[in-house]
Amino acid sequence: MEARRGLVAYEVGGAVRDALLGLPVNDRDWVVVGATPERMVELGFRPVGRDFPVFLHPETHEEYALARTERKTARGYRGFAVHTSPDVSLEDDLRRRDLTINAMARAADGTLVDPWGGERDLRDGVLRHVSEAFAEDPVRILRLARFAARFERFAVAPETLALMRAMVAGGEVDALVPERVWQEVSRGLGEARPSRMLDVLRDAGALVRLAPELDARWDTRLACVVDAAARVGAPLAARFAALLHGLDPAAVEAVCARMRAPNDCRELARLVAAEHATVARADTLDAAATLALIERCDAVRKPARFALLLRACDAIREGLPAGAATASGARRLEAALRAARAVDAGAIAAEVARARDCAPAAERIAAAVRAAREAAVRAALDTGTG
Repeated sequence: MEARRGLVAYEVGGAVRDALLGLPVNDRDWVVVGATPERMVELGFRPVGRDFPVFLHPETHEEYALARTERKTARGYRGFAVHTSPDVSLEDDLRRRDLTINAMARAADGTLVDPWGGERDLRDGVLRHVSEAFAEDPVRILRLARFAARFERFAVAPETLALMRAMVAGGEVDALVPERVWQEVSRGLGEARPSRMLDVLRDAGALVRLAPELDARWDTRLACVVDAAARVGAPLAARFAALLHGLDPAAVEAVCARMRAPNDCRELARLVAAEHATVARADTLDAAATLALIERCDAVRKPARFALLLRACDAIREGLPAGAATASGARRLEAALRAARAVDAGAIAAEVARARDCAPAAERIAAAVRAAREAAVRAALDTGTG
C-alpha cells in the first residue's frame, strides 16, 4: 500500500535484528524517508509523537517515524533537538541509533540496509555502539546492559565499554531520572540472565552511581541468585526481592528509593530481606514459630504476596553454592498457611462474644483466633498436609 502511495518506508530496529537471529518478531517499527508530517496525515496516518513525528498506520497501527537526526543540547537523555525533513536519509537516521545490531533496516523488497556492520556484529556476538552519538544519551548504557542480559553470548566491544566509562565519569548517568532507571532495570530483570545486566553496569562504573548499596554487595553468589530467579520463571517482584535479599533494611530502602520501585516490588523486597533466613529453616520451625512468621508476613490477608516471598526464597536457595542449599520449606509453609486461613475467625468471634468474661472482647477474640490457628498449623505440620 505504501509503495502505491509513493511512501518510502523501511522496517527498522529490533524487528530486523530478531528476524536475522531467527527469533519471533512481535512488534515492527518503520522509518519513512522523503515525507513530511502533512503528507503522512494526507495518507491517513494518525500522529502520536510528542517529541518527534511518529504516526500510526491506518490499518496495522504500527509506528511509522519520519527519518530524523538529533543534536545534543543539554545533559541527560532529554537534552536533544530533533530535526526531520524530507532530505534526511535513511543512513542519517540509522547513525543516531544505539547499537549496530539495532541500526539495520529492511526495504520493501527484502533488501537489508546495513551501513554500520550490524549483521557482522550479530554473527560475531558483539554489542557495539554505532557512533559517538551513543555518548549523548545515558539511557543507552542501561539499554546495552539490558541487551547483555537478553543475548547471553554477546560481549561488549572494548571501545564501547571505554565510551560508557567515559560517559559515567562525565556525569551523564547522574542525570538519569529514577523512573527511567527503573524502566530499564526492571526490563533487564525480566531477561534470561539478569546478572549480565548488573555485570555490565558494574564494569562501566554505572552501578555504583545508580545503586551504591547493591554495587558494594554484588558478587558471584548474588549473580547466581538473580539468575536462579529468572530460571524458575519468578515474576518481577520476586526477582527484584531476590536481588536485594542480602542487603540490610536501610540499604533495601535506599535502592528502592533511588529507582522509585513500585510499591509491590518495594514491599516484597522488604519482606524477603527480613524473612528469607527464617524461611530457609522452615523445616525446623514449630507451630508457634511458623504462625509467627505467617503473622509477620500478613499472609492470612495477603496470601499472594506470601507465595511470591516463597518463590523469591526458593531462588535464593537455588543460587547457593553446591552443597550449601537446604531443602525447600515452601510446601510446609504453604500447608501451614492453608490451615491458618481455614480457621473461621468470624465463628470464633461470635462464640467468644457470647461468653461472659471480664477481659475486653477484642483481646479475647484475638487470643482465641490465634490459638485456633496455631492448633490448625500444628495439625498440618504433624500430618504433612494442608
